[in-house]
Amino acid sequence: MAVSMASQFFSQEEGTSEVVSTSERVVELLNMAALATNDTKITMLKQVQELIINKDPTLLDNFLDEIIAFQADKSVEVRKIVVNFIEEACKLDNELLIKLIANLHMLLKDENVNVVKKSILTMTQLYKVALQWVARSRPPSEQQESCWDLVTEMAADILLLLESDNDGMRTHAVKFVESLIVTLSPRTADSEVPKRQDGDISLEQIPPDHQFLKYNTLRDLGKQAVKELLKFMAHPAISSINLTAALGSLASIARQRPMFMAEVIQAYETLHANLPPTLAKSQVSSVRKNLKLQLLSVLRHPSSYEYQGPISTLLLDLGTSQGEITRHLPPPRDSNRKRAREDGEGGQKKSRTDIPLPDDDDDKDTMQLPTIPAPAPSTQSATDITADFVRPLLSPENVANLVLISMVYLPDSMPASFQSTYTPVESAGTDSQIRHLARLMATQMSAAGIGPGVEQSKDIPVDVVEEENIKPEGLVIKRRISALTKGQAISVLGCQSEKTKEEEEEEDDAPLAKKRPEPILPATQIRPSGVGGRKKVFRLKEVTEPLTDVQIKSLKLGAVRRILQAERSVGSSGASQMRVKVLARLVTQLDISVKAEVLSHFLNDPRMRLDLALAWLYQEYCEYQSGAGEEGYQECLIGILTGLQERPDQRDGVFTKVVLEAPLLTDSALDVLRKYCEDEGRSYLGMSTLRDLILTRPARQFQYLHLLLDLSSHEKDKIRQQSLHFIKRMYEKESLRPYIEKFALNYLQLLVHPNPPSVLFGADKDTEVAAPWTEDTVKQCLYLYLALLPQNHKLIHELASVYTEATADIKRTVLRVIETPIRGMGMNSPELLLLVENCPKGAETLVTRCLHILTDKVPPSPELVKRVRELYHKRLPDVRFLIPVLNGLDKKEVIQALPKLIKLNPIVVKEVFNRLLGTQHGEVSSSLSPLTPGDLLVALHNIDSSKCDMKSVIKATNLCFSARSVYTSEVLAVVLQQLMDTTPLPMLLMRTVIQALGMYPRLGGFIMNILTRLIYKQVWKYPKVWEGFIKCCQRTKPQSFSVLLQLPPPQLLSVLQTSPDLRDPLLAHVRAFTPHQLAHVPHSIMAILEAESRTDAGAEEAAQVEEEQETPAQDIIARRLAQEKSLKKQIEEQKGRNNQEMEEVAEVDPPAIFIAEEEEEESLKSQGKEEPQEDSSSNATTAEKSPVADEPMEEEPVEKKD
Repeated sequence: MAVSMASQFFSQEEGTSEVVSTSERVVELLNMAALATNDTKITMLKQVQELIINKDPTLLDNFLDEIIAFQADKSVEVRKIVVNFIEEACKLDNELLIKLIANLHMLLKDENVNVVKKSILTMTQLYKVALQWVARSRPPSEQQESCWDLVTEMAADILLLLESDNDGMRTHAVKFVESLIVTLSPRTADSEVPKRQDGDISLEQIPPDHQFLKYNTLRDLGKQAVKELLKFMAHPAISSINLTAALGSLASIARQRPMFMAEVIQAYETLHANLPPTLAKSQVSSVRKNLKLQLLSVLRHPSSYEYQGPISTLLLDLGTSQGEITRHLPPPRDSNRKRAREDGEGGQKKSRTDIPLPDDDDDKDTMQLPTIPAPAPSTQSATDITADFVRPLLSPENVANLVLISMVYLPDSMPASFQSTYTPVESAGTDSQIRHLARLMATQMSAAGIGPGVEQSKDIPVDVVEEENIKPEGLVIKRRISALTKGQAISVLGCQSEKTKEEEEEEDDAPLAKKRPEPILPATQIRPSGVGGRKKVFRLKEVTEPLTDVQIKSLKLGAVRRILQAERSVGSSGASQMRVKVLARLVTQLDISVKAEVLSHFLNDPRMRLDLALAWLYQEYCEYQSGAGEEGYQECLIGILTGLQERPDQRDGVFTKVVLEAPLLTDSALDVLRKYCEDEGRSYLGMSTLRDLILTRPARQFQYLHLLLDLSSHEKDKIRQQSLHFIKRMYEKESLRPYIEKFALNYLQLLVHPNPPSVLFGADKDTEVAAPWTEDTVKQCLYLYLALLPQNHKLIHELASVYTEATADIKRTVLRVIETPIRGMGMNSPELLLLVENCPKGAETLVTRCLHILTDKVPPSPELVKRVRELYHKRLPDVRFLIPVLNGLDKKEVIQALPKLIKLNPIVVKEVFNRLLGTQHGEVSSSLSPLTPGDLLVALHNIDSSKCDMKSVIKATNLCFSARSVYTSEVLAVVLQQLMDTTPLPMLLMRTVIQALGMYPRLGGFIMNILTRLIYKQVWKYPKVWEGFIKCCQRTKPQSFSVLLQLPPPQLLSVLQTSPDLRDPLLAHVRAFTPHQLAHVPHSIMAILEAESRTDAGAEEAAQVEEEQETPAQDIIARRLAQEKSLKKQIEEQKGRNNQEMEEVAEVDPPAIFIAEEEEEESLKSQGKEEPQEDSSSNATTAEKSPVADEPMEEEPVEKKD
């Protein structure tokens, strides 16, 4: 259609305006992207790519450099956009490959994995684009040849990435290798061509007369890539993802290039027989499923007809039904039609191919385009040969023998991989199954290097083997020095190399090296220009003079100082790490003065320059490991640690970081660490460092633990306590427990030595010194042991064993320091109860001390009381064992033990009474005691004099009376009442009465009642009690006068004879009676009172006695009744006068009248007997229980109160 000139003019104007507007938009976006953040920058660059590639490709040359400059951006996504731009640009304009291939090569070497993966995907497309572009160029230029060389080099680099450590990179490399194999192999009539690859180049399209693209070289490169892929898939440690990708790639190669189908099927068979052992159960299932799908896709291909047997057998093993296999078989008719159609198409394509021309290569050989033969079985491999050898041998008998032999080597349990992959053999014994089994065994044998197939491959002539082993020229990567950094055609003087004559001739023909494509650099960088020709080599020695040693040293020091001083400027430029590396390397190689300068620089700001110190330390360690000696590392480490230790304000943990990061801690470093721990201000930080060393460095943890244990006996309390705190935490770890216990027990065993060992004084060897044991040295041996005792109660037995062998001074110290750990163990500790039960001989005081500690503030447990009771009754009848558990014993047991207890040391007896009375800590709490205070005092009075001397009993009663808060007037009144009911009367009764009266004078009325009751108990029959009775009457006069008047005349006479000072007051008292009262006083009493001398008194007494004897019994009774009435009246009057006193005392019972006894007494007197007779039982009791008459009574001074 013709267009007018006017319309053309207007359309050109519109196009121009659109281009201008697009160009301005691109400029605006690029400027904004240079200053934008990552997300915004990515959006803008995508817009730029859309504008240039899709909207106006004419702008590509104008803005190519600006876009490629973003490949140096820090953002990974930005660099990936640049890779994508390179791909689209090269597809749009193939000539840009010359400019951009070098940039893509740089991005392929990027440090980020994602950028590398994106570059591999781009190379997968651009390799085909570059090959097609070079193949169609007639004639190709030198730039194209250089570009193709770099593309080939990049392809080889990607092949090497099959061995990468990154899983994703290996997967992308597999996809590239798949594309490479398809591209570098010819299409056949049966080749399956995907729609998206319909226009891609393949090997048959390469012109035979091309200048540098050689058909054989490219074909061998493709075959080598197949081998690399098969080798990659056969790796025993291949991952599940890589294996899945490789399976898919091999299936795709087999469908697109049927010539490789034999290798693919064999690889599948090998994989099925040798699944990687590293796969998990779920991964094995996934791989088998994927293998099944790929085999079905290959089976569907027309060229699989020859391999249907092995494929079907594999599918049956993988659990595929026969029906499913049949459905995937290609129809023979469709297959023939397809082959005919493709043959026709191939003929047309072949007719369009240029006529083969002779090759211009140096070898002068004529090469023609090879004809593509129909698919034929490949040459038999080692596996095929071995399979043909094994198959006839697989008779039922041989197979049965193999099964029986292999059963010996089967594991006890079925492996998970076998269980997940096993499928029942449906066609066992059939010919197809035997062939499959033969191939499986052949595969295993070939992999192990045995079998006739392997032997025949060894017998191939050497020439043939060498030809097969020669790698294609395309895979031999010749590393060239990049012109970007080194320039071009630079000759190296003095370099010798062996060259063939052909190479020398080629070098003569080519005076300059082939120029490689150079990358487009950002505008801020200076691109070095290539230099041609030879230059005179510059030699520094020719223009300089040697320096003196002083100058060299000064220059070194100055250079290091400048590097040190440039810390801030280098840090702002982002090169701090490089500066640290340079300094560390320099200071390691230079002399001591430089090291001192760097050390001083570090110590000025340790926190901010820690990385420098650690880098230097590790560099010195590397030198030490390489055999340079330990001196440098030792000086560096000690210098750093000592400098940090001497800093007064060092509390930021730098010392700890250096110690923990140091690769090796020498003995000198441990000495510095010990001094650091001995500083009271830093002890916690130092010991925390030691703890971390113990936990994080197991190789030398016991050496560090020993240092911490040594500090547990330090003379400074704070350091010692800190060490014990950390040791107790370390003791909780099972791996460290035995060593800590051994150390503690070793120190404990030192106490059996006669003198303290030198170890306690800091010596290295264990020798004794002349100094005696002191309390401090004994405690040094006990600190650690006692700290561990509450955590491990079994150690208590070791203490008992050492205690029995120790000296008296050591024993005393041990008894003083065990209180806290014993309390920590508690009385329910099984080991402590076992020690009590099996108390070693010589450890009685230790056990007793433990019992006292445990029961000092809490009552003893029943189990403890049981063990002590058994110990006391069965093994060691020492009453001291019972003292701590007195409050846990029965009342009867305590009373039985009292005679022995009160014989002990007065201090011990006082503790016994404190426990029984509940007054250990100044508080009265006898609720837990088996004896009440009254029971205790009564029990003391009832102690048999044959079991305990009276002096000890008196002291015991005095202890009771000293507890005034316990023994109140009420308690004493009850005690006296109980004692009065005792038969016979206790020997110390009157002593107690007198003491009670002295403590509480208000008990006077109650005491009078007691004295009156004693008269009716015939107190004069108990000499000791009678003596006390008289003394009590003396001290209680005139209240006791009414009591004295109730005595029989002989006893009254005895009282007056013993205490003559009572006669006159008593007589005056009687004469003060009223006539009525006086009438009730017997004449015999008055006669005794009014007697002036003892002789007259004796005579009157005799007369009175005779008169009484002559008086009838009835008169005596009447007189007694009158006397009793008079006494009752006197008592009532006395109650009226002492009303306040009597309110606090129990009501006094009137004395009972024993008429029968009086009558018996009178009758006995009438018979001329001087003393009344008691029945035999009474006499026996008196003789048994009353004290000896001639035993003196020890009287304690009693405080008198008015």
